[in-house]
Amino acid sequence: MSTLAQLTLSSRPLSWINTAFPFAAAYLLTAREIDLTLIVGTLYFLIPYNLAMYGINDVFDYESDLRNPRKGGVEGALLDPSIHRTTLVAALVTNVPFLVYLVIVGDPLSWLVLAISVFAVIAYSMKGLRFKERPFLDSLTSSTHFVSPAVYGLVLADAVFTPALWLILGSFFLWGIASHAFGAVQDVLADREGGLSSIATIIGARATTRLAVVVYLASGLLLLGTEWPGPLAAIAAVPYVVSTAQWWRVTDETAEDANRGWKRFLLLNFVAGAIVTMLMIGWTLTTA
Repeated sequence: MSTLAQLTLSSRPLSWINTAFPFAAAYLLTAREIDLTLIVGTLYFLIPYNLAMYGINDVFDYESDLRNPRKGGVEGALLDPSIHRTTLVAALVTNVPFLVYLVIVGDPLSWLVLAISVFAVIAYSMKGLRFKERPFLDSLTSSTHFVSPAVYGLVLADAVFTPALWLILGSFFLWGIASHAFGAVQDVLADREGGLSSIATIIGARATTRLAVVVYLASGLLLLGTEWPGPLAAIAAVPYVVSTAQWWRVTDETAEDANRGWKRFLLLNFVAGAIVTMLMIGWTLTTA
């Protein structure tokens, strides 16, 4: 493939929406207007942010990815070593202009949230930090990748953090933890062969899967404490619980079979996103 094609694949196009949507929704529902900052921020969290997050990961995980049968497609690029440096440079070059703009239009609190978000992206994979190899911290950091754009959008638009809003963010954070944990299950054997640690390599595939089921359930339950129509969003957690529970008895030896559940997870994200979007539209119309 061409360099551009490899970089695009490395940024995980299927996951672009998972970071751009939280920022855009949070900012738009708070500011109630489409402005340049919304557009720039959404574009940043759509592509450059993902190129940095996944591109850095693909560069520093190359040796272990060689042993991973699911790498080399939409679930993760297997970057040719000849473009590793190019990938890191591309991540830097595409991120900096957006970050400069966002710093200019922000304030100290938004700078802090943005700094945490970018640091989590770098720290997850980069040599010397490698949060992804620190069990439990790996899931917390991964969840930060997706929740921090939403928090940033809220802070940038001067949102008021009500108890209901904290419950929504808490639910989102638990969803991220569960999603990362279950995603790690399919890579148990490959990670161990590559000498990598993760939540799944430490406590095992079965315990990790069961933890993910419980955390998904907790994520849905938190939404029951929000203002109407927030509780309806708890419905979105049900498919994740049911799908993940299918591997309740998975073993380390059969962990790679959980990849079927992970592929289903990618589809469920669009279903859950549609549910949340409809509820947000309804909420906006009733509070306009």
